[in-house]
Amino acid sequence: MTTTHAAASPSETGTRVPLRLQLSGRPGVDRLDGAWWPQSRDIGVELADLVDHFPTEVGKVVRVVYSPPDWDLRPHHVAVEGRTLKVGSFPHDDTHQVTLRLADHAVLQLLVVPPNSSTEHGEKAMRAASTTGNRHTAADLLNLVSEDEHVDAGGHWRDDGGSWWTAAGTRASGPTD
Repeated sequence: MTTTHAAASPSETGTRVPLRLQLSGRPGVDRLDGAWWPQSRDIGVELADLVDHFPTEVGKVVRVVYSPPDWDLRPHHVAVEGRTLKVGSFPHDDTHQVTLRLADHAVLQLLVVPPNSSTEHGEKAMRAASTTGNRHTAADLLNLVSEDEHVDAGGHWRDDGGSWWTAAGTRASGPTD
């Protein structure tokens, strides 16, 4: 499931764009259940956007845990449409990840794409995090996307026996080798 993607990042245009969220078709199966690309480092504004526009067919977000280095502030509550959402942080980590607990007790692990990412890197990271078979941590995935310009995230994060990535996360082979 994908929400609308913008052609340019908000930092390039100075305006807000629709929610950038891409979810796996099989939540709970892979290491990541998708990706979220916030538009700023203001967690209050960005979580309100995520929760208020989260796909209703997936569920209602009732709790969020985040990685502190991704955000400028570290609140314990965030105002969302019609209610206050309890939020917390992973202590002392830099995972580039957010955990969403839904009303039905499902838990989604999402990559947080840095707001200042280029359109190319942001879209690749979102595609990789939502591709069935993804096995990389969020931080490793972001590093891999930014290090290798030739990676096709949708085709090389799957665990299909033909992946270009080794278990250690390094490039093993590819069409330009």
